[in-house]
Amino acid sequence: MRLRVRLWLVIAALNGAMAVAFGAFAAHGLSQQLDSQAIGIFETGARYHMYHALAMGLAALAIQGKAVRTATWSAALFLAGIVLFSGSLYALAVTGERIFAFVTPAGGVSFLVGWVLLALAAWRSKA
Repeated sequence: MRLRVRLWLVIAALNGAMAVAFGAFAAHGLSQQLDSQAIGIFETGARYHMYHALAMGLAALAIQGKAVRTATWSAALFLAGIVLFSGSLYALAVTGERIFAFVTPAGGVSFLVGWVLLALAAWRSKA
């Protein structure tokens, strides 16, 4: 179980680092290439990326006792949401291809279910 907690904390921390890097890239690397609307879309992706990297870390810390399965699913859904929601916004902003916008809601649903499962994990935990 400790290995699972450690693995999810590493994944969360790496996602936090990526969110910072993508945010800096939007501010410094893309500001000359993209219009303000595309920059806003990219920054929204980076913001939600960071929020859910932190949430993934919380879910990792909840992996204990009766909450192991629920907290693990929560962390996995936060990761899926980052890939689907933030990833689709990054792709939409950089390419301008509207097709990526159809993936974004699936990521949002992943985030929502992840939060509900995190609440359930907190309820089930011993702490």
